[in-house]
Amino acid sequence: MGTQRVGRPTITDIAKRVGVSTAAVSFALNGRPGVSEHTRKRILEAVDELNWHPNRAARALSGKLADTVGLVVARPARTISIEPFFAQLLSGLQARLSADMVALQLLVVEDMAAEIATYRRWAAEGRVDGLVLLDLEVDDPRPEIVAALGPPAVLVGGAGSPQPLPAVSTDDFDAMLQIIEHLVGLGHRRVGHVGGIRDFVHSAQRVAALEAAARDHDLDITSIPTDFSHQEAAAATTHLVRQPDPPTAIVFDSDIEALAGVAALRDAGMSIPDDVSVASFDDSELARLVAPPLTAMTRDAFALGGLVAEVLVARIRGAQVDDVVRAPASVLTPRASTGPVPASS
Repeated sequence: MGTQRVGRPTITDIAKRVGVSTAAVSFALNGRPGVSEHTRKRILEAVDELNWHPNRAARALSGKLADTVGLVVARPARTISIEPFFAQLLSGLQARLSADMVALQLLVVEDMAAEIATYRRWAAEGRVDGLVLLDLEVDDPRPEIVAALGPPAVLVGGAGSPQPLPAVSTDDFDAMLQIIEHLVGLGHRRVGHVGGIRDFVHSAQRVAALEAAARDHDLDITSIPTDFSHQEAAAATTHLVRQPDPPTAIVFDSDIEALAGVAALRDAGMSIPDDVSVASFDDSELARLVAPPLTAMTRDAFALGGLVAEVLVARIRGAQVDDVVRAPASVLTPRASTGPVPASS
């Protein structure tokens, strides 16, 4: 009887399992051309079956890095493709990474399970030197999973409390309060909110701020979550204005939502701000070009992306960083889309 081989699986073991050369395995693991998609898929399946991981000690001794940072987004591709905040954040990330000749690898997937599977695959293959995590959820399992996998990583957002990974935090609670205080100052007491995905931490922060403002100012606030798409935003806006006592002001969680809401309000024969005031988050060029220009929370998404990249590069280099890095505060920019509550209300 032969002796069964034990110990760490190697690239040679993967090649034997699939029936290809070690060069083909190397090409597949490093995303290089030279193997068919069918063969690449079989090789990656063998990687999972053998639980193969790169030899990190040898990699460290050789001084090799992938010179790539990974970002996986679990949102519908059609939604994020038109989202100005995401585009500006991405541009800021890449601009700062490019200063160190580091590439950004972006993958859009359908759900969190696929996102986590990608992190495991990238970590096993040594595909990236670090990771950026977006859209932190309440009771999110990803920070602990990614921390255990090993690659340096940075969260974007969060509630401002320490996580298993460093976070660049934005204060969405205070940002929403600024909008509501502005509307209250104009006399509004019935406020609608077209929000985002309920499970996101930043969405929960904004809703918590609305609830606090409702208690403090005796407001009637109706909040409707959406998937951030313009279709759901338009439907939510129409629902709000068809209520027996419709809101005199509506706050939207993104500029895309706000533009969809403005169109829905006009279809309903309503004038802005004479019949209803409108305010938005993000303050992209879209908010300034629409008529009337939108009152919005101004935050520099490009600078935020650069700050996230700065923290991640420091982590990749082995430097210590704060558990929570505060992003610059958002500032309300009042414009013509908000005005005094209508006299008829």
